[in-house]
Formats: sequence, structure tokens, C-alpha cells
Amino acid sequence: MAKTVFIDGEAGTTGLGIRERLQNVAGVELRSLSGDKRKDPEARRALMAEVDLAVLCLPDDAAKESVTLADSLGDKAPKILDASTAHRVAPGWVYGFAELAAGHAGRIASAAKVSNPGCYPTGAIALLRPLVDAGLMPADYPVTINAVSGYSGGGKSMIEAHERDGGPAFELYALSLVHKHVPELMAFGRLMRRPIFVPSVGHFRQGMLVSIPLHLDTLPARPKAGDLKAALVAHFAGAGQVLVCEAEASGKLEPEALNNTDKLELRVFANEAEHQAVLVARLDNLGKGASGAAVQNIRLMLDI
Repeated sequence: MAKTVFIDGEAGTTGLGIRERLQNVAGVELRSLSGDKRKDPEARRALMAEVDLAVLCLPDDAAKESVTLADSLGDKAPKILDASTAHRVAPGWVYGFAELAAGHAGRIASAAKVSNPGCYPTGAIALLRPLVDAGLMPADYPVTINAVSGYSGGGKSMIEAHERDGGPAFELYALSLVHKHVPELMAFGRLMRRPIFVPSVGHFRQGMLVSIPLHLDTLPARPKAGDLKAALVAHFAGAGQVLVCEAEASGKLEPEALNNTDKLELRVFANEAEHQAVLVARLDNLGKGASGAAVQNIRLMLDI
């Protein structure tokens, strides 16, 4: 029997991406509301009672309201996958990065409520968590995370601005050093010290690079580049969607190579003589950074 899925907020960028991907997944039946019923709480609640899983592609406050609707159904409540930032560090929710640690995919599979990760944190946590777990980076190490995304990561208004008016070639943002992704970066990167996170957007639709510079001689173990890479390889052994790659000899990396895939690539660039390294993650912000990760979690949650 097919498993039923309702995408609450299916008209947005992430919702559309999930719908497109699920249409190619055997054993899944998509259920929808039309017209004004999409914003009718009772209509949404009634549909939630009929499906196996509800995916929330909504602003944070609306996502919280949808969770309240689902909770009111008691035993008839569906499993919930929330693509907003509302529940990423909330008690009772499982973080939806399947490759986070050994056994974590199993936790997602058995969970009633899963929070889909942010695109930037997916890259940063993939680089940081293995080093902390391996003892190569102290949890209180002062980390700086630089990242650039295609403009589709900014949602409908940014997409329209770039595609209508051209938009800026490149811009930094969140320079107040406050960003909604920082709590999950700390929680799942196992960081005790708040990182400096500097996101940016470029005038290209999708694609993402996340980079973390390191002074290797300030790390207690004084690791070499090979030690960092070995920790990444060991952590993600058997993870088909996360690839640890050789650093390009050119010292260059562009952000769009993984567009329209659900892959995540990790690299260690280093200058051993200067005891410096830069860790880099590349992904499609709409793939492994959003809709692709959601479908991976849906497969786990519905045992497909």
C-alpha cells in the first residue's frame, strides 16, 4: 500500500522541489488541498488525519501552528517533517541530517517529528562534527564559517529580485553576527563557543560553498591536513550522499557543480608549511541543502 504525504506549503521553493522529487518515488501518494483550503486550518487538520506524513514548508510561526494542528489529532496525527527553522533544536525533535553520526539514520526512521537541516549548517556541520568527535578540534575552539549560496536560498522575494532586476553580483549579509542557523550549528556541530558565521549570496540561482579556515598549529593535536581528511573519511564511511574528495591542485572551487543533485562534497585544502587549512563543503542548496535532504528523510520515516 502506498504511503500518503501532505506537503503543507507546497507552493514554495522547497515544497515544489520536494513534490517534484516525490513524484519519481514509487510507493508514495501525494495529497493536496486546492485554492483557499490551503490556508484553512480545519481543512489542513482534516487532511493531516488521513496521511502518513506531513511535510511543513512554511515560515516558522506557521509551522508551529501546523504542529499544533497535528498534535490535536492524538493517535491520528501523522509523522511530521518540518523544513522551517522552528524546531531544529527543539526537545522531542530529531535533527534530519542522516549522516550526522553512526545510527542517526535509524533515529530519523523511528521518529515522529524530524526537523530538516538548514543548507548552510548541512555543509558546516559535516565539516566540524567529525573533527570534534575525533578529538582534533576542541568544542570551545573559535570557529569562523564563511559561506556563499545561490539566490534561490533567499526565498521568493530574493528570487524575484534577482531574476527581475539582476540583483547584486555578490553581497554579504547577517553582518550583525546574528543568524537563525547558529543554534543548530552549535548543537549538532558540538560547539561550545558561538562561531562567527558570515553568509553571502551570489548572482547565480543555486549552488553553495561553505568554508572554514583553520590555523592548524592552534589546535591541541597540531593535526596535518591528512589527519583532518582521515577524520572526515572515517566519519562518512558508507554514506553514499557524502563524498570526501581530493582538493583541487588549482586551489579553486566553484559552487554550481552539484546543482540538481543530492550530493555533498567535502575537501581539505592546506598549506602544510604555513600550518593552515581551509575545509570546504560543496552542495546544491536546493538539493542536499533542502528538498533533497527532505526526501531522504521522508524515505527513512516511511521505510521506503
